[in-house]
Amino acid sequence: MAIVSEQRASTGRLAELGLLALALVIVLAAYAQVALATTGSLPANLATRGGGLAGLALIAHLLVRWRAPYADPVLLPIVVALNGIGLTMIYRIDQALVARGSTAANADRQLLWTLVGVVAAVAVLWFLRDHRVLRRYTYTAMVAGLVLLVLPLVPGLGVSINGARIWINLLGMSFQPAELGKIVLGVFFAGYLVTNRDTLALAGPKFLGLQLPRPRDLGPILLAWGVSLAVLVLERDLGTSLLFFGLFVAMLYVATERLSWVLIGLLLFAGGAVAAGALFPHVGARFDVWLHALEPEIYNRNPGGSGQVVQGLFGMASGGLMGTGWGEGHPELVPFANSDFIIASLGEELGLTGLLAILVLYLMLAQRGMRAAIGVRDGFGKLLASGLAFTLALQVFVVVGGVTRLIPLTGLTTPFLALGGSSLVSNWIILALLLRISDAARRPAPPAPLPAPEERGPRAATERPESPDDERGPDADGQATEVVRL
Repeated sequence: MAIVSEQRASTGRLAELGLLALALVIVLAAYAQVALATTGSLPANLATRGGGLAGLALIAHLLVRWRAPYADPVLLPIVVALNGIGLTMIYRIDQALVARGSTAANADRQLLWTLVGVVAAVAVLWFLRDHRVLRRYTYTAMVAGLVLLVLPLVPGLGVSINGARIWINLLGMSFQPAELGKIVLGVFFAGYLVTNRDTLALAGPKFLGLQLPRPRDLGPILLAWGVSLAVLVLERDLGTSLLFFGLFVAMLYVATERLSWVLIGLLLFAGGAVAAGALFPHVGARFDVWLHALEPEIYNRNPGGSGQVVQGLFGMASGGLMGTGWGEGHPELVPFANSDFIIASLGEELGLTGLLAILVLYLMLAQRGMRAAIGVRDGFGKLLASGLAFTLALQVFVVVGGVTRLIPLTGLTTPFLALGGSSLVSNWIILALLLRISDAARRPAPPAPLPAPEERGPRAATERPESPDDERGPDADGQATEVVRL
C-alpha cells in the first residue's frame, strides 16, 4: 500500500544564515583589530560600517530565501566573507595613508560599490525567475559583449589609465565595460555551444594519439583568438584578453569533452602572446618584468618597471607563515596595494596561512559553482554555470600568478577583494546567476503522475520523459512529493 504525502525539501537557508553570521563576526573582528593596531582604539564608525555590511548581507539573504529558496547555502556567505575581508584591508591601507599625511576614503567608496553590487544581484534574482530565458538572447548577448569590449577605443569616451585603454569615463566616473562584457559573452558562449556542441565534437584526424577536431570546425576558436589578440594589442590589456579567450576555451571543453580544444587554445594563445611580445613594445615590457624583475635596469625603468612586483614579493616574504597581524605590517609601501596587489597586502599581514585560507574560500566558491553546473538539468545552465565559475577561478589564478611571478602580471583584479567598482558589481551579478542556477539544480523535480490502472505495464515505462532543455522553468511552489511505502 502506498500513501502519497507532501513534504517540503530542505532548502539550506538556516545554514546560510548561520554561515553569514560567522562571516560577519570574522570581518568585524578583523576591522576592530586593524583600528586597535593603528589608532589604539575601536573605530568610531564600527557600528555604522559593520551594520551596513550586515544589513546588505541580510537583505541578500532574505531575497534569496524568497526568490531562490533552494539556492546553494554556501555561495552567499563565501562572497560576504571575501567582500568584508577586502573592505577591511582597504580600510587598513587608508589608515596607513592617513598616518602619512594623505587623505583616503577608499573603504567608504568600496562599501558604496558593495551596495550597488548587492542591488544589482537583487535585481537579477528578482527579475530573472528562470536562467533559461537568457538563451533566447544568445546573439543579442554577442553584440552587446563585443560593443562593451570596443567601447574604450571610442575617441572621447575611452581613457587610458596606467598604460591600458580599458576604461570609459561616464559622468566623471571611470568604469571598465569589459567586466560586464565577460558576463554577457558567457551567456553568448553558453547559448552558441549548447546549439552547436554536437558539430564541434565531431572527430577529425588523429595526431600522436590525440583526436583532433575537423579543420572546418576551427572557425569559432580562431575568431575568439583573433578578438583576444586585438584586445591585447589595441587596448594593451593582457588580463581581459586572457580571460576572454580562456572562458571560451573552457566552455568549449565542457561542451564537447575533447581535450584537443584545450591544447589548441593553449598553443594559439601562447603563440599569439609571444608574437605580440616581439612586435609590440608594451607587450614585450610585460615579459621583461616577469622574466627579469630583479635586474636593476628593469627594476628602475620608468614607467613599466618591476619595482611593484619586487616590493610585493618582499612584502609577502616579510609576512612569513603567520603574518605580521592586522595593522602591523607596511603593505602601503607596495604601489596599488589595495587593488592590483591586495593579495600581496593580505599575504604580508595574514601570512601564508591566512592567504591559503582565502584561496580555499575561492576554491570552495568555484567548486560550488561547478556543483550547480553538474546538478542543473539543462545544457545551457550547465555551460553558463561552469563558465561563470571558471571565470572567477581563472581571475584568481591569473592575479595570484602575476603577483608571485608564476605568469606575467596582467592587471586583473581579485574578485570581491580588490578596490574597484566595476569589478565588484559584475562579480555580484555573477553570484546572482550562480544562485539562480543552483536553485534550479537543487529544487526537487515535480512529481511524476501515477499511471492510470489501464496504463500500467510496458507502455507506461516507455513514455518519453520531459526534456531538460525545454523552456519551462522549475516548479513554482517548491513542494516535493514523497512516496512513503508502508
